[in-house]
Amino acid sequence: MASSAEAEAADDVPDSRRDVKMSLAEHLTELRSRLIRCTLSVVALGVVALFFSKSLYGILMRPVLVSLPPEAAQLIYTSAIEEINVYMKVGLYGGIFLSTPVILWQLWGFVSPGLYAAERKMAAPFVVMGSLAFVAGVLFAYFVMLPPAFEILLRDEGATAVQARLETGRLREEDAIRFLRLGNLARAGTLAKQASADLLAGGDGKVEGDMGLSLVPKRSVDLSARLEGLGRMVDATHQGLGSGVGPLLAQVMDKRLAAAEAFGKGDLGRAEALADEAAATLSSLAPQTGELAELWKLERELGRGKARHQSLNWTRPMLSMTEQLTLILMLELALGVIFELPLVMALLGLVGLVKAKWLMKYQRHAFIVVLLLAAVITPTGDAVNLALMAGPMLLCYELGVLAVWVIEKRRSGREAAAGTVRVE
Repeated sequence: MASSAEAEAADDVPDSRRDVKMSLAEHLTELRSRLIRCTLSVVALGVVALFFSKSLYGILMRPVLVSLPPEAAQLIYTSAIEEINVYMKVGLYGGIFLSTPVILWQLWGFVSPGLYAAERKMAAPFVVMGSLAFVAGVLFAYFVMLPPAFEILLRDEGATAVQARLETGRLREEDAIRFLRLGNLARAGTLAKQASADLLAGGDGKVEGDMGLSLVPKRSVDLSARLEGLGRMVDATHQGLGSGVGPLLAQVMDKRLAAAEAFGKGDLGRAEALADEAAATLSSLAPQTGELAELWKLERELGRGKARHQSLNWTRPMLSMTEQLTLILMLELALGVIFELPLVMALLGLVGLVKAKWLMKYQRHAFIVVLLLAAVITPTGDAVNLALMAGPMLLCYELGVLAVWVIEKRRSGREAAAGTVRVE
């Protein structure tokens, strides 16, 4: 009985304590062989990922493209081979991501000789949990951190709000024009009045003091939009009210042409006056109810809103494929590694390189380091994204400390039991 118990106790002693000693050269040889296996795995799986690199790149770039304005939702490349290099880079990193289980398995195999027999049986859980933790970190970066980060980096809040109201106003203007074509002046006037009220409530016509006014000729933008709207009103009126209004519409068009000529010469004051005269002549077709006057008011508000939007949105992002891929891969890889932190700390605790007492002693220092790292890694300086990066890092550190503490408690229990058996 004693010999059997002693044998079991011997199994609870690490290989390094059972006279299984390796020279430095043997350790380096083993490390080299495991690194070669990891490299071969990355290359093989990278070749597989290369066949799907374009689709993978599109998925990776979705947070960027969604955050860009619709008219600028594209990425550029500045050399003939940049696009090919980007796809090759996607394939390489795809191989690294797919090789995570292999890398973790080789890491476990390298450190396992220094572990207890019971601890060496945890290889499969370590690899599975490590792979899942890495995937969880990547998904956290992709779905939680990247969208708000790029929203802040690539979108101006004021310009976005103005654009949303303008798009709604344009849709209502199109519907009002359609009702005018059908001869339904009452419905056209109601829609125009409602849309004008919404634009005025949003303050889109007030462009004084906006950033970029010295760079954007807001008045010319406003007048150009008004003249285009006046042309649509003339076409719709002719179609909806019949050929009997032809002579009056001819007068309107004469004034519109004169306004366009003045606009081309840079005489914006005269162009505005002539456009208003043309609109007043057109509105005389419905002097009592004023539906056409309401529609012209809407065209004026849309012109002012367009000028305001351009005054706010006078810069446009032109993002390169390589730079955005590097940024996204860096953040996703960083979050993937951060989510691995508890397992790495647990592994270091298993081999005796870190102690729970030491980790707790320098916990405050670790918090400061985590905040500094989060500030460096985070692409924006706002508190929200900093918290999204620092929060998981602090949580993973605390989980790692807890894991090391549990491992030390279990190990001390096994060592106490082994010592009791040997005394018996």
